[in-house]
Amino acid sequence: MLEAYQELAEFIIKGLVDNPAQVQISASEERGQIVLEVRVAEGDAGRIIGKQGRVINAIRTLLEAHADGRGERISLDIL
Repeated sequence: MLEAYQELAEFIIKGLVDNPAQVQISASEERGQIVLEVRVAEGDAGRIIGKQGRVINAIRTLLEAHADGRGERISLDIL
């Protein structure tokens, strides 16, 4: 189950960054919530966050919509 969310996030994020080989996403479940932690190359963090956080919020919205359809909760963190 976690792998589906991890693959979706990876697909989206790798399409946005300059260094897709350095994208690392770990998935875990904490207190009934799926937690995705994303690590990208130093220069790519701004591309993922976007102006005023618009890009990261859009990614979170997509993941949340996918999770809501399954009755689950999800969070996405950039490290």
